[in-house]
Order: sequence, then structure tokens, then C-alpha cells
Amino acid sequence: MRPNEKLIQRMVQYVFKELKGQGVVTFKEKEETVFRRACELITKEYRTESDLDNEVNRMMDDLERQNPGQFQRFKMFPLLKRKLAKEKGIVL
Repeated sequence: MRPNEKLIQRMVQYVFKELKGQGVVTFKEKEETVFRRACELITKEYRTESDLDNEVNRMMDDLERQNPGQFQRFKMFPLLKRKLAKEKGIVL
């Protein structure tokens, strides 16, 4: 499930609140600028994973056409996703 923009913003607000409350973080830039950048980075990571899922699904479609009736998508999807993520340097 890919979270929407509002949920990402709430997650970032919560993390910022906790980090500031514990005195763990101080911002060199305006907090609003850091907040926007954090939201952008998280959105980008979800988009990267979504692109990876699409690529894995295309690979599975090809494999299924080559091996009809002998293919279990639910078993292959996580295996292919992990392998492809490792090859591309994506942390899941």
C-alpha cells in the first residue's frame, strides 16, 4: 500500500515532533524546508518501490507466458522483488 501525501506529511510531523521532543535534532535550515525535503524523499522512495513492483510484475508476466501452468505468482513475486532490489541497490 502506497501512502498518500497527507499520510506521509503526518508521519514526518510525528517523527520531527519526537526527535525535537527528545532533543536529538536541531535544524540548520528552516524546519519547513527540511519538512518539505523529507516528504519529497519519502515520496520518491515509495515511487521507486512502486516502479520495482511494476518491473517485477512485467517479468512475471513474461515468465508465465514461457511456462504456462507451472508458475506460482504468489511465490515468485517476493523472490524476484528481493533479487531485483539487491541488483539495483534498493533497500526494501
